[in-house]
Amino acid sequence: MNSLSHILLHDPRDLVWPAIIFAAVFTAGWLVRWLVMRALGAWTSRTHSRPGLILTAALRGPLVIWSLILALHMAVQLSTLPANIAQWVSRLLLVLWIVSVTLMSTRIAGNLVRYYGADMQGALPVTTLTRNLVQLFICILGALWLLRAFRVDITPMLTALGVGGLAVALALQDTLSNLFSGFYVSVARQVRLGDYIKLNTGEAGYVTDIGWRSVTLRELSNNLIFIPNAKLAQANVTNYYLPERRVGVGLQVSVAFDSDLEKVEGVLLQTATQAVGEIPGLLGDPAPSVSFDPGFGDFSLNFTLNFQVAEFADQFGVRQQLRKRILTRFRAEGIRMPFPTRTIQIQDS
Repeated sequence: MNSLSHILLHDPRDLVWPAIIFAAVFTAGWLVRWLVMRALGAWTSRTHSRPGLILTAALRGPLVIWSLILALHMAVQLSTLPANIAQWVSRLLLVLWIVSVTLMSTRIAGNLVRYYGADMQGALPVTTLTRNLVQLFICILGALWLLRAFRVDITPMLTALGVGGLAVALALQDTLSNLFSGFYVSVARQVRLGDYIKLNTGEAGYVTDIGWRSVTLRELSNNLIFIPNAKLAQANVTNYYLPERRVGVGLQVSVAFDSDLEKVEGVLLQTATQAVGEIPGLLGDPAPSVSFDPGFGDFSLNFTLNFQVAEFADQFGVRQQLRKRILTRFRAEGIRMPFPTRTIQIQDS
């Protein structure tokens, strides 16, 4: 630093040529960046390519940093700066280069997992936890690269981490439990993104994300529920999307005691069969069916109309439309729906 101060005070002209080189190289790098980004933008707009989007987002910042690194390196190498200053600047630029490449790689890896992870056979499901694990792995590789570049022996560090890892694990039991439970849930594939699940504690909704700490459920009312991964791993879970999405649903219908059973069954079955293809979500395979169940009630005969819907959430809209159609048909056919009645007998004592 004293030599640099001496140059600034007594020979400032020695810095003019390095400054010119720095400006020229950085300008050239900026021009190359502009050409590359323009070419990528045109290619992406023409082909709507996901790789183009990923590269454009990943290279926008690092290209500026790399231009700066190259400009500083060329300026220092072609200058008359003291050797210790040139060596210090070179190390700083090496650190900046490794960090920029690592950050760019983590961004590319995260986006690749996001856009293409679901298309890979046998791969983990694309969740926040999956992306974080991939990006963490890239960061670890970058840290090892940085230590190797400075010839740092990592064996003592690994030994220290092994000894201190036990204390950290004891202090972060809940956090680590949620982390490994989330990894288990992702690998087991019993709960997947987009599935509609219900826990034995009553929480239910669509799985929108599996993070390092919690699973996010979106209720039918559009509210979000955050369940710790460890709680989900220990809960009894009903997955309405496994082994398939379609769900069997029953709709109970009550009629008066004086109704014709065969006629009621025929009207219910015909109404449901005709609604297939007209009511969204109602399936015709397997065909709807009618059963005289639960049977005899206090003041009515009770039937169950059984049918299949495409997925769990469809049952509510299908039930509503079927009730409207059944009521219309019952009125047209003269089938009465009963009111609650009680028979009271009074005996003289």
